[in-house]
Amino acid sequence: MNSQRNKKTIINYPAETLKSFDIIAYEWIDNLNFTLNPKDCLERPEEYTSIAKEMFLEDGWDGDGEIELMWIPPFMFDPSKLDDNTQGVTVWHVKQLEDGISWILFPKGIFDKTR
Repeated sequence: MNSQRNKKTIINYPAETLKSFDIIAYEWIDNLNFTLNPKDCLERPEEYTSIAKEMFLEDGWDGDGEIELMWIPPFMFDPSKLDDNTQGVTVWHVKQLEDGISWILFPKGIFDKTR
């Protein structure tokens, strides 16, 4: 399979790495047409989603909504924050059903959390 279309290549770290990620809450991400199901991208997605769920809950997520992935292309970042990464960044996302707040789990240092 062409690696440019292989969803199994977008997560290249062990599940435990998620524990070093940062979280932001964002109002509102309404277009979810481009989210990915972790089951399509990982051999054992439950290892990752259980850590993501725990982290989202600790940060204030209500526990509703589906945990998904979002791919962000490399041209959306300051090049100095990606260390020559030309594949972009995949973030973990869940949209809270009650109020529409999105919770995003992402590698430290790639976003400005003060926005």
